[in-house]
Amino acid sequence: MVEPLRPARGGFLRPFGCGCFIREFLLGNGPNGSPLIDPEVGAPQADVFYFYKRASMRATAVDQATRMEERRARREKRSIEPANIERLTKQYLSRMPYKSRGCRFHSFVVYFSNLQRLHWVEPTGREEPSSFQDHYPPGPPRRYFRLTDAGRAAPESAWDNPYRALYG
Repeated sequence: MVEPLRPARGGFLRPFGCGCFIREFLLGNGPNGSPLIDPEVGAPQADVFYFYKRASMRATAVDQATRMEERRARREKRSIEPANIERLTKQYLSRMPYKSRGCRFHSFVVYFSNLQRLHWVEPTGREEPSSFQDHYPPGPPRRYFRLTDAGRAAPESAWDNPYRALYG
């Protein structure tokens, strides 16, 4: 008998949502250890994706390390040591493949285009050239995006699920 691969009740667990990360990142708050940006200048879509992936990986590694240290401390009947959690976090991060956490870039582009259709993000007009490699023709320019007033005013529940806000 074949059982479908799906999460138990409650869905797939993520440390934080993609929409909430994008909102906080473009507000310039630097969520989950990502760098601070100027909210008026914004950031390119590829950079937002990269920092989302890195933050997701970091949060997952911290969670795994904390659970492992708690398990070891309980087994050895000692207190939890934060130094061990940091060491384990670095170890898990070094072994974690980039593509194992969060969405792929194409899914992120589709998700981001829905945010544009909701008029929550807009291009700032700033662009910079990009290229794939030295021997290829230049790629499309990197466009910078920022939050709009509608994006700032959108409730947290709408940012949790932009699809519901878009399609009702």
